[in-house]
Amino acid sequence: MRITDLNTEFQMIIFKNVRIFDGTGEPPFAGVVSVKENRIVAVSPEDTMIGADFAVEAQVIDCENAILMPGMVDSHAHLTWPSSVERPVREMSMPPEELALTAARNARILLDYGITSAYSAGAMSKRLEIYLAQQIESGGLPGPRFIPSSIEKEPPSGDDNTFNPGQSEHQLSGPEEIRAFIKECAEFGAKSVKLLISGESQLRPGTSFELQYSDEELRAAHEQALESGIWLNGHAHAAEAVKLGVRNGFRMLYHCTHADEEALDLLEARKNDIFVAPAIGVIQAMMDFAPPPGMELTEQKADGQMVLERHRELIPEMRRRGIRVLPFGDYGFPFNPHGWQARDLEIFVTQMGFTPIDALVAATKLGGELMDMGNELGMIKPGYLADIVLVKGDVTQDVTLLQDKNNIVAVMKDGKFHKEPRSQN
Repeated sequence: MRITDLNTEFQMIIFKNVRIFDGTGEPPFAGVVSVKENRIVAVSPEDTMIGADFAVEAQVIDCENAILMPGMVDSHAHLTWPSSVERPVREMSMPPEELALTAARNARILLDYGITSAYSAGAMSKRLEIYLAQQIESGGLPGPRFIPSSIEKEPPSGDDNTFNPGQSEHQLSGPEEIRAFIKECAEFGAKSVKLLISGESQLRPGTSFELQYSDEELRAAHEQALESGIWLNGHAHAAEAVKLGVRNGFRMLYHCTHADEEALDLLEARKNDIFVAPAIGVIQAMMDFAPPPGMELTEQKADGQMVLERHRELIPEMRRRGIRVLPFGDYGFPFNPHGWQARDLEIFVTQMGFTPIDALVAATKLGGELMDMGNELGMIKPGYLADIVLVKGDVTQDVTLLQDKNNIVAVMKDGKFHKEPRSQN
């Protein structure tokens, strides 16, 4: 990259000699992009001369034909799940002080890999994500734009489940307990809350087909969510779990593995206000994982193979119906660490019928819609927030480039560089 500071107190940053993937689904085009403060102010479809009126107040970056794209959105983020490419952690639980520092590290790692926004799918601490979001927003810590959540609520179980998402004062079943939980989360600052509508066979074999909440309980959750101004997210593998989530106003449904025709019809009817994030990367990671001696994963791998085969049919059908399917999810396990998120894009392309551009649109434009900022986030357009990523190589042909952060030349969030392009002069 060649960088020219025309004024050390520049008010504008200009990316020239760049190919622009704008997030709309169109192929990249040559042009110039200008950023002022925290907004994109101009996108030229041609590599035109920089106006003289900019020359006294601009930092000009010659991008040498790299791709400029919108920042990506992790639609299923678990920043408190501890493992990352920088620090693998064998156990999922840790002391609260260590968990807080680890979550902060994970937030920064997402930015390193071009993920400039994250929508939480639940935390291992009741309030930690709220404090983390405040620190990020104030500039105290590096991290993506963040929709924070609380612990993932599931009914009490007698099973010995070593993966415990956390405890609340309102952990029991029943409509009133659900209402109290939703209200509590909203009052201390959570923006979304996740209910485990079905079980999870990867943790307790066979439970993905089991419902954990009744229609009455989820109707109470919806009513309280509307009253408290908070979004509902649902872990839903079973077909009936998907139907319950759709009928009771959930905004995001994760997995949807066994959705039948009726469930798909319901999702399609709400396609303008609901999202699906299947979290395929973690399943592929489980299939690829070679367990150490003494660790038995036969049932989990059999379930994983079934899930992958099911989604190879389901995801193209959901997309055909116009249902918004987003990548990413369930990163932070020892075998699926933070920093691997871009593997989802590769799986979408190689197994789920997406083109590279389709996958990038899902990670950017649709992600902006998930953040409820679709009119200002997720595309390279004038007036949009300057959350942008500069990538070496043609990522619209090869999404695997995003798996190596050395290919990510620059990351900008809200008009400020998290990673600055290096001058070659």
